[in-house]
Amino acid sequence: METVTSADGTVIAYDRVGDGPALIVVNGAFSTRTALVAPADLARQFTVVTYDRRGRGDSGEVGPAPAEREAAEREYEDLAAVAAATGARTPFVFGHSSGAAIALRAVAAGLPVAGVVAYEAPFGNDDTPLPDVDPDQRIRELVGAGRNREAVVFWMIDVVRAPDLTRAQLDGAPWVTALEPLARTLPYDLAVTAGGVPEAELGKITAPVLILGGSDSPAWFRRSVAEQAAATPGAQLRMLDGFGHNVPPEVLAPILIDFFKSKS
Repeated sequence: METVTSADGTVIAYDRVGDGPALIVVNGAFSTRTALVAPADLARQFTVVTYDRRGRGDSGEVGPAPAEREAAEREYEDLAAVAAATGARTPFVFGHSSGAAIALRAVAAGLPVAGVVAYEAPFGNDDTPLPDVDPDQRIRELVGAGRNREAVVFWMIDVVRAPDLTRAQLDGAPWVTALEPLARTLPYDLAVTAGGVPEAELGKITAPVLILGGSDSPAWFRRSVAEQAAATPGAQLRMLDGFGHNVPPEVLAPILIDFFKSKS
């Protein structure tokens, strides 16, 4: 494990494995740097850098999650700090879910990268199901009251609407218990995806971009990734048949290798 200090003083922990140009992985909600283990073929081509987003794993957090805009900015600064720590050469970046939103928006804001692959950044649209209450406010209320388990359940049922899950199934589930310490980081995931597809921001991107989506994902997700690709100059869009929001690393690896190698 290595660490780097972000702009606001938060210590960010990261690992690197492999050889070659840096490829930074930005994970989504409820994930730490161990969420993606680089397959051997990917590590042979790139130095794969995985990091704990602030408040997760071995990374710190200076104070509670700030308000929406500032929370998003902190995430972009953390990615920039990790990118700077990888060396002089501009890195490649792969982001999943809210991590994809961070990657795209950080690059749009000026982070120098050699290329980006973004898998289903969850920018909403008119088709996106919405909870009955403001999710950011509700998460903060639950976490502030020490009700982290309820925050996890609210996220899974009311925010992401995970298929085939009910509140009764989540009651007492060990994996829900494991996620409880990460509940306080959810405002960051909401912040970086707020406001729908940020077309004006994406239009500023000049780096090569590949937008990925799963053919089995809900219709609003498929619409979102199509809109993201249309808003990003020169972006490619690829839908993966037979997959939803989560894709195994061994499926992603050859896609990342082919795209990033073509941009080297």
